[in-house]
Amino acid sequence: MSQPTKFTTPPPHQTYALISFPSPHILLVTLNRPASLNCINNAGHVELHALWEWFDAEPSLRVAVITGKGRAFCAGQDLKEWNTNNTTNQTKRLDTPPSGFAGISRRTGKKPIIAAVNGPCLGGGTELIINTDLVLASARHSYFALPEVKRGVVAIAGGLPRLVRTVGKQRAMEMALTGRTVSPLEAEKWGLVNEVVDGEPDAVVKRAVEVAEMIAGNSPDAVIVSREGVKMGWEGLGAEDGSRLLIDAWEGRLYAGENMKEGVRAFVEKRNPRWVDTKL
Repeated sequence: MSQPTKFTTPPPHQTYALISFPSPHILLVTLNRPASLNCINNAGHVELHALWEWFDAEPSLRVAVITGKGRAFCAGQDLKEWNTNNTTNQTKRLDTPPSGFAGISRRTGKKPIIAAVNGPCLGGGTELIINTDLVLASARHSYFALPEVKRGVVAIAGGLPRLVRTVGKQRAMEMALTGRTVSPLEAEKWGLVNEVVDGEPDAVVKRAVEVAEMIAGNSPDAVIVSREGVKMGWEGLGAEDGSRLLIDAWEGRLYAGENMKEGVRAFVEKRNPRWVDTKL
């Protein structure tokens, strides 16, 4: 694993996840509760929220990949902890960060996150991947479900309204109301998954890093602004409203930045661009 030569601040401590740097501009986050199928407790949500905030603020990092250790990607919320909390306080659910499950399911953020789904992806795990920017899934080991209705709870971490925008009303209703398992090939057909990867579970992580490197090879400023434009449409803005807001909020900063000048200059000089860390 390589690592940027320096960070402006150190990464926040993680008790329930491992962090590494497979290439200088990429952060790899591995959920690390394999005995519990990488279900996430409330302390884990808080830690991951802080990690994504750091990722967005760290200029040298451009793309992140999230996966799980062991045979699961993420089995959702730690229901044992939830049950203990309900036993002691029936009227109050433990607070989670405003960014939602794993600090991702309601995250706005500015840099892309790729989900490398290496195994079962259930409940909050599925809510998590719905709000990542790309999803790659293991052909032999992954599957998806929102089984909350089978336990008397609801996928309330932001996944339901986002799911319908991705797969359509009828398919979202099918997942949310039946709780049934969706295979990776079916999820790819629906548009929930970008790519299904053959091989052992680590093959999907390797492929996700390759895709992350493709993104990291582009202008970090242009990636941030392009992602924002796509999100505006996905979140329900009309085409003209989204375009106007994108221009008003980002065009001046993009044109004033060094990366846009460098990209055009490199084209004219017939060479590869030399990007600088983003200042957006």
